Amino acid sequence: MYLLGYDIGSSSVKASLVDAQSGLCVASDFFPKQEMEIIAVKSGWAEQNPEQWWENLKLATESVLKQSNIDASDIKAIGISYQMHGLVVVDKNQKVLRPAIIWCDSRAVPYGEKAFETLGKEYCLSHLLNSPGNFTASKLAWIKANEPEVFEKIDKIMLPGDYIAMKLTGNSCTTISGLSEGIFWDFKNETISKELMEYYGFDQSLIASIVPTFGLQGEMNAEAAATLGLKIGTPVTYRAGDQPNNALSLNVLNPGEIASTAGTSGVVYGINGHVNYDPLSRVDTFAHVNHDKANTRLGVLLCINGTGILNSWIKRNIASADTSYTDMNNLASQVKIGADGVSIIPFGNGAERILQNREISASVHGINYNIHDKRHLMRAAQEGIVFSFKYGMEIMESIGIDIHTIKAGHANMFLSPLFRNTLSGITQATIELYDTDGSVGAAKGAGIGAGIYKNAEEAFASLKKIEVIEPEIKNISAYQGAYNLWKKRLEESMK
Repeated sequence: MYLLGYDIGSSSVKASLVDAQSGLCVASDFFPKQEMEIIAVKSGWAEQNPEQWWENLKLATESVLKQSNIDASDIKAIGISYQMHGLVVVDKNQKVLRPAIIWCDSRAVPYGEKAFETLGKEYCLSHLLNSPGNFTASKLAWIKANEPEVFEKIDKIMLPGDYIAMKLTGNSCTTISGLSEGIFWDFKNETISKELMEYYGFDQSLIASIVPTFGLQGEMNAEAAATLGLKIGTPVTYRAGDQPNNALSLNVLNPGEIASTAGTSGVVYGINGHVNYDPLSRVDTFAHVNHDKANTRLGVLLCINGTGILNSWIKRNIASADTSYTDMNNLASQVKIGADGVSIIPFGNGAERILQNREISASVHGINYNIHDKRHLMRAAQEGIVFSFKYGMEIMESIGIDIHTIKAGHANMFLSPLFRNTLSGITQATIELYDTDGSVGAAKGAGIGAGIYKNAEEAFASLKKIEVIEPEIKNISAYQGAYNLWKKRLEESMK
């Protein structure tokens, strides 16, 4: 008995096949092998053709079936993880009307800002828990204003995961978690926001029917089954955005638990057990995968754009050509905590939400030509990334998230002992590293939704913990001193 999970990213589409009994991944692959094209017709725009996702999903499915050599009838459920905040629009024949406007497209910012001002800060934050910002609803407002001929043909709006589920089953449906990430969901009234819909001039019929995050969302139709080599009737029983799904993959479901990633950008995703929000809207709050009326579970999302991209910039421009990331870690570790007074502000990859959407650029502070060299810059870069996490986590703590444990996959920046020790030291949290990924998490989510697993604890019983990092008590004062200096320099940079 097997479970199939898909992860629909903006770079690639990954499929993983999981043995339901052992919980182990038996086959996995992703396509394309080079990053998928992002169409940028104008500065700040980012679009993808949804059919491109489907074509790469077909290739990934074919590969895992060939690797595993299993009978497709043994696949008992399918789960979907997807890039958040995108907008796919289809007509009454389920035909895509235009390329998807994806998460990193910024054209809708003025529409969201105007909505925030008109609907009012108090309403938006207390009901929607976020500013409409650059999220899905605001992207749809852009289409309505700039492409009225397209808008008039729209039958249903979808997130990327909704589109893939539709292609698999023929059903147009969405989830409360998905609606909340699009900023359509009213948390006070537990329904689609009437005020937002009326403000933007959206008819309720544009919203697909709502299904549970875990549970039957449709069954594989004949066309999709023939295309993918799967069995007609295979149920789709789970879908979630990539960050909530990453948290599920790490079994992060309860208040105070934290999931983190640190690739090109960095994310800290914490679970709040009560409805709350940041009054300055510096972090995002969405319904987590296990949120319901009886059990408040909100995912508070902190995103740092300038994370691994800073470390890779240091590698390309400061290190020698043959220097590896491991070499960089070793060189940086030769310098004491605080990099002898050098601080790097890492915000050089666009506007940062935690800085109230300011774009302050990256900067280096405190260089002394007589004592500092590339080792100091390497250490200051990693510390700067960690300190940006800490700065954002202070916001999360201010709205009621008590951080004790940070769970992460054993990948990207979390491969660096310096990065891990600095993060644990400055937050005084235990870091747990696991062997998992989003497509495996989606497969196990499908197992929960299909009733194959009775709960998440059973689904993730096989989750392999690779390493545990405890705070270095003797170094807490040194980390705090370095952070205080970094924070002072950041605040001076924002004046």
